[in-house]
Amino acid sequence: MLSEQVYAHLRDAIMRGKYAPGDALKPHDLAKEQGVSLAVVREALVRAVGEGLADRLPNRGFAVPAFSDRRWQEIAEARRTIEPVMLRMSIERGDVDWEARVRAAHHRLSRTPAYVPEEGEYYSGAWSEAHRLFHRTLLEGCGNPFLLETFDRMWTASELARRWSAHRDPDRDAIGEHRRLEEATLARDADTAAEVLTQHLTSTVAALTRGPAKKP
Repeated sequence: MLSEQVYAHLRDAIMRGKYAPGDALKPHDLAKEQGVSLAVVREALVRAVGEGLADRLPNRGFAVPAFSDRRWQEIAEARRTIEPVMLRMSIERGDVDWEARVRAAHHRLSRTPAYVPEEGEYYSGAWSEAHRLFHRTLLEGCGNPFLLETFDRMWTASELARRWSAHRDPDRDAIGEHRRLEEATLARDADTAAEVLTQHLTSTVAALTRGPAKKP
């Protein structure tokens, strides 16, 4: 489907820093670049808006989200409100197969390089996907598809913020944070796991709100 291809291209371009925060996303330019119709581009842009990767501005078209402390704080607030609850449910409901998936997802994440030379200073695509799968697997034990759909939307909306945070806090001990999260979860220690997850989510927004973002 053409709109899916255009959306994938647009998502990658935004994540890779081709567009800076606040940059306009011009349908005519995108249509010419991708060799598709304006209708196809607009469909892709509407999807990007729905997933938090773009804003629709009244009478001004589409743009990459502007850098905003409030925006990222609101995303973090939503995740801190919902995800620890889901993690508690997973710890209560998850079976042995879920435990095995959590362990496997953490192993994959811990063995995947966060940076590779060909992808510059951004997190590697492989690491980003391993990171998403680890966090989602932690919560899949809750068994509630509606909550998991909510997580998926929040994750996409927060992914751009997390990418930008890589420029702010390069010395963050993400490996240790993920290890502690896995250990508390598999120990079925819901209180500790929820606390570690909340701290983990808070660290990203804290890094983002320390000052102006570096230009990619």
